[in-house]
Order: sequence, then C-alpha cells, then structure tokens
Amino acid sequence: MADKSYPMTAEGKQKLEEELEDLKKVKRPEVINRIKIARGFGDLSENSEYTSAKDEQSVVESRISQIIEMLQYANVIDTDKIANDEVSVGKKVTVQEDDDDPEEYIIVGSAESDPDAGKISNDSPIAKALIGKHVGDVVTVETPVGSYDLTIKAVGVA
Repeated sequence: MADKSYPMTAEGKQKLEEELEDLKKVKRPEVINRIKIARGFGDLSENSEYTSAKDEQSVVESRISQIIEMLQYANVIDTDKIANDEVSVGKKVTVQEDDDDPEEYIIVGSAESDPDAGKISNDSPIAKALIGKHVGDVVTVETPVGSYDLTIKAVGVA
C-alpha cells in the first residue's frame, strides 16, 4: 500500500481535511446518537430505525477510512514547479477537436473530480493523454469507443 499515491491540488486536500473533520465531529456523533435512540425502541431484529442507523454508521466509518488513506498518501502537486505551458494536475487546459468549439478542463485528482464543473480526474482518458504535454501539442485520446485527437490551445493555473 505504501506505493499508493493520490495526486491532488492543495485545495482538494483542504476539502478532504474539512470533510474528515465534519465526519468525525458532526456526522459520527449524530449517527451514534441515532443508534442509541433506536435501541430504545425494543427488539433490534425488527427495528428499522436501528438497522438504518447502523447502515449509515457503516457508510460514515468507511468514508472516514477512505479519506484518512487518501490524506496519508496525498501527493499535493505544486503547479509553480511545472512549466507554465505544461499540462498537469492543478492546471486549467483549453483543448480543441478539429473545428469544434474549444473546451476547457481543470485537471484534478480523482477525489476532486466534478465533470459538471469542468474538473476532470487525472485518471480520465482525456487527462491521461494531456498530462505532460504542452501548448500546441496534438494528443490522441484513447477511449473504449475509439480514439480522437485534441490540440492543446492554452494552459493556465486553475
């Protein structure tokens, strides 16, 4: 497990730390209280409130463990140490396919990805093709349904 690494931005690491704090100090105590109240309802084998609270506790504890691991093996990318025109985690990149309109993405670690907000995971096919490339490069994106070429138009700080 020691060779596992979670690339992320400083902002992404901070959000994970805040989520962990909330889970430990707010969510966990709330669930424990729900379990305590549900126990008072009687027979646990037919107690849906108890079952629901225990299920939620499992989800909360699992997420806490997941975040702890990601933070332990976090690899915060310092974009200041990367060339201005080089694509990396933490950078905003504008790409264009043929004569289509340019598209803009922010490349982030997998824990931070939010495609609706234009934040794509470094593990995505597009990001894998772009990382390490420079403005003006043409890259081929390999997907399960085929491949296509993108031209890198601009790279900047996210």
